[in-house]
Amino acid sequence: MAKKFETLRASMKPEARARADAKARAMLVEMPLAELRQARGLSQKVLAEVLHVQQPSIAKMEKRTDMYISTLRSHIEAMGGELEVVARFPDGAVKINNFTDIGAAPT
Repeated sequence: MAKKFETLRASMKPEARARADAKARAMLVEMPLAELRQARGLSQKVLAEVLHVQQPSIAKMEKRTDMYISTLRSHIEAMGGELEVVARFPDGAVKINNFTDIGAAPT
């Protein structure tokens, strides 16, 4: 018989619990698009409906290793998020703002 997670967690030493928490946080900071979509509780079908595309297009997009920033932005926004492009250097990070107007209505 399987044990409940809460029971197992309660029996862990504080140090082991802290290590497990740190690993979980690290896993949530970085993930592929498909896992992000699933973590947000969305199916490919629902996301396709929001983006006005067919479900196979979502599957194909999630497998790509290279895409337009506008495509990625649309995907992220359809999940309720906001895309930021950040360059990280040893002496700090810089948010790249060239892409802030992508998809905005022309003025």
